[in-house]
Amino acid sequence: MPYTDLIHEMHVSEPGLLVVDVAAADDATALAFQQLLADRWATATAEQTTRDAGQPGVRLRCYLDLRQQLTAAAVAGPTMEPTTARP
Repeated sequence: MPYTDLIHEMHVSEPGLLVVDVAAADDATALAFQQLLADRWATATAEQTTRDAGQPGVRLRCYLDLRQQLTAAAVAGPTMEPTTARP
């Protein structure tokens, strides 16, 4: 099974800590999703995506801390424009 990096105990040692594995069609999509998370919660972000040989798309892993207080800007919602479906 691809992308089975172990999750270390320290990353989930307390309630509110998360490990998020993202699979996306391309780098821009994966990094944009990661940025949406980082805009709301304390996030240890990945600087680049990885590709698994023989598998479609890209992957990245980031670490979130939901224990922090959300700011008013974070509660307001995403800042990205919705995309339109392509034919």
